[in-house]
Amino acid sequence: MNEGPNNTTIPAPEKPAAGVASATILQVLPAMGEGGGVERGTVEIAQAIAAEGGRALVVSVGGAREHEIKRVGGEHLNLPMHSKNPLTIYANIDRLAQIIKTEAVDIVHARSRAPAWSAFYAAKRTGVPYMTTFHGTYSAGNPLKRKYNSIMTRGERVIAISRFIGGHAHQNYGVPSNKIRIIHRGVNLERFDPAKVTAERVATLAADWRLGDGLPVIMLPGRLTRWKGQAMFIEAIGKLARRDIRCLVVGGDQGRREYRQELENLVHKNGLGEIVRLVDHCDDMPAAYMLTDVVVSASTDPEAFGRIVIEAQALGRPVVASDHGGARETIVEGETGWLFPPGDIEALTAVLNKVLSLDRETRAQLARKAITNVRENFSQQAMCRKTLDVYEEILQSKAD
Repeated sequence: MNEGPNNTTIPAPEKPAAGVASATILQVLPAMGEGGGVERGTVEIAQAIAAEGGRALVVSVGGAREHEIKRVGGEHLNLPMHSKNPLTIYANIDRLAQIIKTEAVDIVHARSRAPAWSAFYAAKRTGVPYMTTFHGTYSAGNPLKRKYNSIMTRGERVIAISRFIGGHAHQNYGVPSNKIRIIHRGVNLERFDPAKVTAERVATLAADWRLGDGLPVIMLPGRLTRWKGQAMFIEAIGKLARRDIRCLVVGGDQGRREYRQELENLVHKNGLGEIVRLVDHCDDMPAAYMLTDVVVSASTDPEAFGRIVIEAQALGRPVVASDHGGARETIVEGETGWLFPPGDIEALTAVLNKVLSLDRETRAQLARKAITNVRENFSQQAMCRKTLDVYEEILQSKAD
């Protein structure tokens, strides 16, 4: 407060409101390839920042999804953020610091470990707040690896993509609970809306995948990697001993050709050549879910979150998932899906039999509950709003 003429009091000028609408947010990740949750989440948050009126910058080595950043109103800058070479990581500190200064960045948001090391020191050098999203459990077999992982815990705020991951960060890395913000991943409810998936799209996929009319379809989506449980799934289908079903393993092998061949051999060993199809990457997953009667997530290791589970529920499909990780937070047992002990082929076989025997009315009730569960708890809109709230929290703290 200041005194003006005649001893009147003049209020001090108010600080400009701190908010995303007037901020520049920089997200940092290795690459914008096809990838998975990290890349998709980066695009979704860039879109939310731009829609709020802020400026969304993304730094990575680039890739197939780079154009999506521009499409949603953001800007992409290319740096070798994918490299784990210590010399490159060190050089990236200077490069990022220059970007932070030149572009007047207000928050640096790191989404992966190698680029996070560069981002942390660049933010520290420029005095800009640094935060992270903790996307996975990360292997930590030795002290050096734990040290490498720990950079994801050093943000002013640490977003955990599930309560499971939040607990992991707290218990294994000592992240204070008051720094952790649990923000579940979200589904695009415009895209994953059963009313918007046309019968023609579903029929096209069914024809492409040679699925017979009227036969129940079981699908396990996800990239071909051993811990996703494709081999266990095929074994369980064999134990069902049914010829009146069709089963889909949907996902690219990303160079794991030996594993793909191992799965093909397993199909033939179990006499499932007419039953099980291995399908490469699918560009129309909403239609793929809609042509299925059961969706399976059989991961042998805990999923940090598991988008498959909520995408399937958003379209009213029954879900069967391993009883660990994020699935425990997204499935309402017996109401929107079922959980089974991880790695237990007999249990998976039993629950698949149970789901396939559901009558039409029970399936309809389950569909309604599943769709409501996702719309109320796991929408992309809610995920983006909560992330923007974390940005606002940091910006306000910096302004105070």
